[in-house]
Amino acid sequence: MFHQIWAALLYLYGILLNSIYQCPEPSQLTTQEVDGKEFPEPHLGQWHFIAGAAPTKEELATFDPVDNIVFNMAAGSAPTQLQLRATIRTKTGSCVPREWIYHLAEGSTDLSTEGRPDMKTQLFSSSCPGGIMLKETGQGYQRFLLYNRSPNPPEKCVEEFQSLASCLDSKAFLLTPRKQEACTQSGD
Repeated sequence: MFHQIWAALLYLYGILLNSIYQCPEPSQLTTQEVDGKEFPEPHLGQWHFIAGAAPTKEELATFDPVDNIVFNMAAGSAPTQLQLRATIRTKTGSCVPREWIYHLAEGSTDLSTEGRPDMKTQLFSSSCPGGIMLKETGQGYQRFLLYNRSPNPPEKCVEEFQSLASCLDSKAFLLTPRKQEACTQSGD
């Protein structure tokens, strides 16, 4: 009897704490975000993949063999398109190029990936200078990804990202090692 009362009290205490302490809501980017420049202009150029977080390790498994990834975001052939090129340096030293085309949702920073109708990407600001956070959702997965203009952002940035992602129920965390030199992109 005592254990049941104690368990009920702990449960109620947990509900009370949860209602008092809410996760900070990440700030989704707007189309008029940086210095009054319209999206995506301030976000074009080079980005380094720093870390990922997800509810399960399986949702991050695609990044397990990665040492580092450098992305280059450019305007696409149409006003509602973005061209994303990546060079992936694997832990074995190989360089793997990849390309995607994102389609911008009208009046929003939400992105859909060409050829992947189930995938949705939302962009969020980061408290880290030169940083951005993405939330990718698709069939069977949801993950948060941290990118930065620098390959080595301050450690505090990564800690804040991990804390926020954990609060948003992402218990698995992956930090890219970034021990090898980044691959060069063709055309650079």
